[in-house]
Amino acid sequence: MVKAKVWILKKHFEGFPKESNFELKEVDLPELQDGGMDNSCTLFSYMCNVSLIYQHFCCCCYLDVLVEAIYFSLDPYMRSLSKMFLKEGDVQYGTQLAKVLKSKDPEFPEGCYVVADCGWRTHTVTKAKGPRGPILTRIVSEWPTDIPMSLALGSLGMPGLTALYGLEEVCKIQPGQTVLVSAAAGTVGTVVGQICKIKGCKVVGSAGGDDKVAYLKELGFDQAFNYKTVPSLEEALKNASPEGYDCYFESVGGPMFTAALKNMKPGGRIAVCGAIATYNDTTPQMCPYPHHEIIVRSLTIQGFMVTNYKEKDEESVKRLLTWMKEGKLKTKEMVTVGFDKLPIAFMKMLKGDGLGKAIVKV
Repeated sequence: MVKAKVWILKKHFEGFPKESNFELKEVDLPELQDGGMDNSCTLFSYMCNVSLIYQHFCCCCYLDVLVEAIYFSLDPYMRSLSKMFLKEGDVQYGTQLAKVLKSKDPEFPEGCYVVADCGWRTHTVTKAKGPRGPILTRIVSEWPTDIPMSLALGSLGMPGLTALYGLEEVCKIQPGQTVLVSAAAGTVGTVVGQICKIKGCKVVGSAGGDDKVAYLKELGFDQAFNYKTVPSLEEALKNASPEGYDCYFESVGGPMFTAALKNMKPGGRIAVCGAIATYNDTTPQMCPYPHHEIIVRSLTIQGFMVTNYKEKDEESVKRLLTWMKEGKLKTKEMVTVGFDKLPIAFMKMLKGDGLGKAIVKV
């Protein structure tokens, strides 16, 4: 019988997460089954019936697979989803790069590598698919041996795809346009900026530290500034691009969003994929009503999730891989070693400490 270590959400977050919100446990895993209806679905039973986006993870009718985690991804959205979809006592939400140890499913043979939404678990027995979509996603077969597979959780995975779809599908950027990026030194933001340059755009980034600003300039951002030290966000945006912005890639919220609206060009497009400035608030932030700016500038504001474009993922990952092999897409990783370090690394990521994609290696 295989045993798994799991991190439980012991108590819901109130404000910024604390170590006491988590509890480490050890559990026994069931033997693999050949199939049949499974209404408990090892991965996301707690998400069933709460959102159409997640219903496809439940009521599985496929063959069992045993996976072992190698790397865990730490991303800001995990903070908000925990409150939305988890009950106290559930396994903490999260995505991992894993290796298939045993399998009843011929599409996921033993020894293959997958991106798995299994939560903070060292081992998981799960169905490979749900009736409405995948639970496990195999790494593309063309993955180069000289590129770390951990990047399937970062620039060559969900964050990279978020950047690509926000620019191409939502903003529909064109050469010569000017793009503003908030949280620009994060994994999504750095990919956004580099894709903008690949596509012939001017790009301006906002980040929370002088070291991060320097990194953005290394990556080719035309302008970058430290939002924590400028006297006025609105003036900083004007100075960086006096002619305004055609597109804004938004993942912060708060005062940055309000300042950006006032600097958009007429007909500007805004892609919204996050609001990290608000995730730890105990009282919702209030901002000036933006309707006037939206109306007089004829702005288009669209929220999106990377799962909206799932059918494009395989081809899109191959494009990102090509850009990386050509030296057009660069990345950094901030790796913490040890499954027991997951909560500490998670909180460090939320504070914005360090440069690069936050990863925990088992």
